[in-house]
Amino acid sequence: MNRTDKAELASALKDKFGKAKVALFADYKGLTATQADDLRRQLRTHQAEVVVLKNNVARLAVKENEFSTDVKGLMDTVVGPTLVTFAYGDLAAAAKVMHKFAQDNEAFSLKDSLMGQKRIDVQSIEALATLPSREVLLGKLLGTLNAPVTNFVGVLAAVPRSLVTVLSAIEKKKAESQA
Repeated sequence: MNRTDKAELASALKDKFGKAKVALFADYKGLTATQADDLRRQLRTHQAEVVVLKNNVARLAVKENEFSTDVKGLMDTVVGPTLVTFAYGDLAAAAKVMHKFAQDNEAFSLKDSLMGQKRIDVQSIEALATLPSREVLLGKLLGTLNAPVTNFVGVLAAVPRSLVTVLSAIEKKKAESQA
């Protein structure tokens, strides 16, 4: 690979780092081609792209000043065969797929990664993977916001209900006294 090819590859990689919400790094040494294709297929449904990283080209891509020291520091520590998942959509979904794949395949292990311009460790990726989906979180938020209103309506409805109960009891008492 000559210098111009490396520069073009570094430019493309720089764009991917800039667009992605999260870049998940993993060691894939010992992974078969069919397993890697399966991972790519799973991640494609979550608007994520899998790229095998050339470490020197990655260092060249982040050398410029627009990247934080966290990004540059991470790139300096990346060694060996590295696979990067660039998640452009739901980052928790991509983290879930990567985490589950790492649990199912011993040859695949997660490394420190990037969330935007911030470095995150493997424990943070696992925490991200255990989060409920966005829809579930929005549902919980909506339920939390709706609960006080529902309780208030219940309290307001209790006053007329109590009045109806008292009037019904008075009606029964009068009916019994006349009979």
